[in-house]
Amino acid sequence: MSFLKQTLTAALFVVATFTSFYTSAVSDATTQADTQQSATRPNMETLKARYFDAAREGDSAMLSAFYQAGLDVNVADEKGYTALILAAYHGHTDTVNFLISEANANPCQEDNRGNTALMGAIFKGHVSVAKQLVFADCDIDEENEQGQTALMFASLFDRQEIINTLIDKGADTHHKDKAGNTVADIALSQGNYALAKALKDGE
Repeated sequence: MSFLKQTLTAALFVVATFTSFYTSAVSDATTQADTQQSATRPNMETLKARYFDAAREGDSAMLSAFYQAGLDVNVADEKGYTALILAAYHGHTDTVNFLISEANANPCQEDNRGNTALMGAIFKGHVSVAKQLVFADCDIDEENEQGQTALMFASLFDRQEIINTLIDKGADTHHKDKAGNTVADIALSQGNYALAKALKDGE
């Protein structure tokens, strides 16, 4: 092989080797950049987690930002909790008002056990939130998977203010859950004889 051919062959080898390493380096750099970008870009599950945290904390401004960005206000977590259910459970009156009045959240939506935002508010004793939800456009005798109603929750936890409001709204005082218990039976089981008597006298 002539000197010219050897030189040309060597040059081509260098070019080919350089090109191979350059392509590999660019590919690695691109992959690394894509990985870093994916790591910094929040995915939907992360965004939903932040959304639910905002509901727990009563951060109406954050919830509004998510709502304006197009997130379904009634989206639920793995337990079926919506932003409204979480806000009600944690007693955030203003946030509950925002979610119902401005974001059009569904106040009747149930979690995986059939419990509503109203039931959660009653369970935790958040009277002002519960009173807001009593007047939402829902079945006042909506049942959970145990056949329990909001009035039964109020009786179980002796939420007298809510009991009166629910009865005034037309809640069924004779309703029986799946175990056959009435509202009065539940009151008696908790030693609330005055409520049980009042319910019996009202029959």
